[in-house]
Amino acid sequence: MEWIGDRAAHDAARRSHPILVRSRVLLGRALALALLAPTLPPSQDSTPTASARQAPPSPRSPLAASDRQGLPPALATRFSEGVTALSAGQLDLAEAAFRDVLRDGGDRAFVRHNLGIVLQQRGRHADALVQFRAASRLDPAFGPSHLLAGTSLLAMGQARAAVAELGLAAKLMPREPAVHLQRADACERLNDAICLADEYRTLVELSPANSEYAYRLGKAYLRLSQWAHERIQAIDPHAARLSQALGREYLEQGRADLAERAFKDAIGADDTLADVHLALARIYLADGRLDEAARAVARTLALVPGSKDARALQVKIEAARTPR
Repeated sequence: MEWIGDRAAHDAARRSHPILVRSRVLLGRALALALLAPTLPPSQDSTPTASARQAPPSPRSPLAASDRQGLPPALATRFSEGVTALSAGQLDLAEAAFRDVLRDGGDRAFVRHNLGIVLQQRGRHADALVQFRAASRLDPAFGPSHLLAGTSLLAMGQARAAVAELGLAAKLMPREPAVHLQRADACERLNDAICLADEYRTLVELSPANSEYAYRLGKAYLRLSQWAHERIQAIDPHAARLSQALGREYLEQGRADLAERAFKDAIGADDTLADVHLALARIYLADGRLDEAARAVARTLALVPGSKDARALQVKIEAARTPR
C-alpha cells in the first residue's frame, strides 16, 4: 500500500494528477491577471480563475485602473504593462515594470505581490518571500500573498513555517482548494497525520465529487490510524486498545480463534470495553456457543443499555436457541 509518508510516491502522484500539476504557476498567473479586471469585485473566499475573469461586466460603471488600484495614471499604465508581460511569460519585462512602479512611489500590496510572482517563477523563492510578506503587511486581508508565501517556503524546505503561513491563507480564503492542497503537502512533509487528515477532509467537503480528494483522504485516515496505534503503544505497550486492534486485524484475516484470544486479553486489561464484549458475542454465536454469546451480550448491555447492535444480536441468539 502506498502511504502518504512515502515521499517518492507522493511526489509522483502530485506530478501525475491534473489537479495538482503546475498549480503554483497557474495560480500565480491567475492572481496577476485578476488585478487587470477593475469591474470585478475582489474576493477573499476564492482565487480568481479564468472563467471568473471572463464573466459579464458588472452593472456598475467600470472604474479606471488608476482609481481602482490607487495608482497615478502613469504608474497604473506601467503596472498593466507588467501584468501583460507576466501573463505572456516575459519575466524580464514584468520584473522591470513592477520595480519601476515601486521605485516611482507605487508601493502597493498588489505590486509587491506580482513582483513576488515573477521572482517565484524564476525560482528565487527567498526574494519572492520578501515581496509576498511585504504585500501582506500592506494589505493583511489579501489571502493570496499568504498562499504564495507558503508555496515559496515549501520550495525552500521550510515546511513548518509553510504550515503557519498557509494557515493564515486558509483563514482568509477558507474555500480555496489550492490553500488546502499546499497545506496538506506541508503537513505530509512534517509527518503530521492529524493535520494531513484535516486538510484532505476539508478538500472533500469543498469538492464531494472529486475522487482524487476522497482517495487521498482515505490514505490520510490510514496514516492517522497507524499514528494512533503507534502513539498508544508508546504510552502503554499493554493497553487494552492494542489487543482490541489486534483482534480486529485477526478477524479481517478470518482467524476467529486468534481474534478471540486477543479480545479476551483486551477485556482482561479493561473489562469496560463494551465493543469488545460485543465482538466476542459475535464470535461465540458464529461458533454455536450460545451460552457464552448470551453472557457476552448481557455484559455489553450492562455497559451500554441502549446498544441497538447488542439488542439485535440478543434476538439472533434467542432465535438460534429456539428449536425449529
